[in-house]
Amino acid sequence: MTEPARLRRRQIADPGAWPDSVSPLLRRVYAARGAIAIEQAQPRLAQLLPPDGLGGLDAATALLADAIAQDRHIVVVGDFDCDGATACAVGVRGLRMLGARRVSHAVPNRMVHGYGLSPALVDELAALQPDLLVTVDHGIACHAGIAAAKARGWQVLVTDHHLPGERLPPADAIVDPNLPGDAFPSKALAGVGVMFYVLLALRRTLRAQGRCEGNGPDLQVLLDLVAVGTVADLVPLDANNRALVAAGLRRLRAGHGGAGLRALIEVSQRDARRLTAADIGYALAPRLNAAGRLEDMALGIECLLTENEAQAREIAHSLNEINAERRAVQQQMTDEAAAAFAKVALDANAVPFAVCLFDEDWHPGVVGLVASKMKERLHRPVIAFAPAEPGSDALRGSARSIPGFHIRDALADVAAQHPELIERFGGHAMAAGLSLRRDALDAFRAAFERCAAASLTPELLQADVLSDGELGAGEFDRASAESLRDGGPWGQGFPLPNWNVIADVLSFRVLGEKHVKLVLRIEGRVEPLNAIHFNGWDGEPPVGRILLVFTLEPDDYRGGDAIQLNIVYREPYTAERYSSLIATPEMPQTVGLKGS
Repeated sequence: MTEPARLRRRQIADPGAWPDSVSPLLRRVYAARGAIAIEQAQPRLAQLLPPDGLGGLDAATALLADAIAQDRHIVVVGDFDCDGATACAVGVRGLRMLGARRVSHAVPNRMVHGYGLSPALVDELAALQPDLLVTVDHGIACHAGIAAAKARGWQVLVTDHHLPGERLPPADAIVDPNLPGDAFPSKALAGVGVMFYVLLALRRTLRAQGRCEGNGPDLQVLLDLVAVGTVADLVPLDANNRALVAAGLRRLRAGHGGAGLRALIEVSQRDARRLTAADIGYALAPRLNAAGRLEDMALGIECLLTENEAQAREIAHSLNEINAERRAVQQQMTDEAAAAFAKVALDANAVPFAVCLFDEDWHPGVVGLVASKMKERLHRPVIAFAPAEPGSDALRGSARSIPGFHIRDALADVAAQHPELIERFGGHAMAAGLSLRRDALDAFRAAFERCAAASLTPELLQADVLSDGELGAGEFDRASAESLRDGGPWGQGFPLPNWNVIADVLSFRVLGEKHVKLVLRIEGRVEPLNAIHFNGWDGEPPVGRILLVFTLEPDDYRGGDAIQLNIVYREPYTAERYSSLIATPEMPQTVGLKGS
């Protein structure tokens, strides 16, 4: 981080009205996120937005219903991240549940085919002799691949959630809530959520045609996969997504998830009964993503599709080993990126508005993680590039941004002004990917930095650390910690509660050369508090009085009534800095189900 953090306190616009079952602590938290009623704070499946407003569903369900009726070969084409893998598994399992007898799946290999449905992947799929391709979590930018598939006489259904370009691909049907003019109220569906909605609409179509027994199959059994893909893709957890994620978590906690996810929970040493969205984000998703980053996501999809317990455990252990390798590669690349940035800043005698980094030896599957880590350190938009394959003249870049700078739109601006630079790009406001030639890198870097300099202000370049305020001394207890843990799901757009406190350091020790374990005392509480600051060791011993922003968590390792403060920010205490904890100028966005 190049500037000191700006400490802000979340503002409560309306305290709302709550049943007695909701604790005063949770009422504060929910109200600060714009939820003023239990239906908004803890939405249920009965409140799900109906599929009706989602554009393209009539054409999509007609294609799928005809394919099932005529016993055509449907190939679900996944993507090499967790959202794409879970969407592929949802598509395959859901179509089979709805009567499709000939369903296969395929996924591009990052190093061989590049992103999405490419002409190279289409050539390889020819051996399967498909009649209908269904893309999940991609397709909206795959013009060449879809054209190649159509030239072979195949039908193509695109299900995606990424922002479209100026023209749409030549698919037979497209379902994407982010298409211009699409009436679906929530634009935050992940790719797996879009595919789930397609299946809901298909079941309704088949019921209307008299082709389902009773109400048809129970598609809720797929919600464990929907939850994992939605959380992993970091889409905003609006009320509709929270209803989906909460339902999926309930299945996983009850032990009703698929064999593959249960095996991943086991190998990541998480307690399924207490599983949270954070466990998905920090434990399950990285192990699935690792397959697509370093190996082949086909292994991850196989884990999600298998119903054999022994096979699921075997694959989960393989994914765990691949993830360990990924972490080592990521750490090395991030260290190299930090050194490269230090040289860039030194040469320029200033910190640039945006950062582009490249190394000949970097792995293209890990550059997104490097960009994310560097973005967190610098609070600047960061793009990390690697050769598409060893020795290639093509580069693949992964971009991560900060609030207030729409990274996909920035790439579109650069492409409009310099059409010769970027060969392909796509993404969202906070994350995007792109391809360009090696000899275009310097010109692209200059154009991207100019774009960032024209848009970013000093206000945007200072990171915010948000707090929900102070806890009373009596709220530092197990009941409060469990209430906060179970009050989610928490995530993007509905963040886990942070709290601030002034504490005296009684002792500390460094763990693993980068984490800090502390014992603290706070005013009004006799017993000391245990705290951990992951990746918080900066060489400066935390002594004396400090200001903390933290999450309150049950300490399941110690058990009993034990709690722990998980520190997200700390600094030496000064009265002046503490008084800077002011209300955020931005009002929280409404998170109600309709129009969310």
